[in-house]
Amino acid sequence: MQGEVEQALGRLFGRELSSVCAGRTDTGVHALGQVMNVPDVPGSTDLVRVMDALNGMLGPAISISRCEFAPDDFSARFSARSRFYVYAILDTPVPDPWLAPSSLWHRKPLDLEAMNEAAGHLVGHHDFSSFGRVADGAPADRNLFELRCSRDGKVIKIRARANAFIQQMVRSLVGTLVYVGEGRMTPDEMPAILGGRDRSLAGPVAPPHGLCLVAVEYDDGWSGPGPR
Repeated sequence: MQGEVEQALGRLFGRELSSVCAGRTDTGVHALGQVMNVPDVPGSTDLVRVMDALNGMLGPAISISRCEFAPDDFSARFSARSRFYVYAILDTPVPDPWLAPSSLWHRKPLDLEAMNEAAGHLVGHHDFSSFGRVADGAPADRNLFELRCSRDGKVIKIRARANAFIQQMVRSLVGTLVYVGEGRMTPDEMPAILGGRDRSLAGPVAPPHGLCLVAVEYDDGWSGPGPR
């Protein structure tokens, strides 16, 4: 998404413009409340015309819902207080073609109570090396404010909110919780998985298409529908 927006901005302004995203997402992951800032846009720019032009070039797969000038010291990434993701799982015997692009189909019922018990062990400030990719020498400590599973009709929604996430962390958390819901793991195993700091101890990385970056939190509020 970021690359496509930058290309469109380049065509619009006639020169290359770089941007900063609140959170980089893997290919196939959706975003509802993604935030970008473009430092080199002139202050005299008509932002309404920019938004209309970008939507004309990028829509309907990518849409710009708001454009505004930000303070010079604002960074979509580093000014963020937290990120809020939702992963959607359709646990029905028959798949739903309409939900297929944005949810993971799981044909057998999942034990939601066990999944939430497991999630409770993972909330808090931890080293999440077991749940994602970490560059050599980079810290893996994150503060996971919320990890919770709930049912909305035929869809299970796994909510995850943290100050930041390491690469593939949300999808690894989801894959592990699905294993718990299937009975392949128990909730009591979660502390040992965290403490082991070994990616092979956790469950698999869930497919990207079920994940959505719903909103990003800043000092003045959320970029999209925040957690309730």
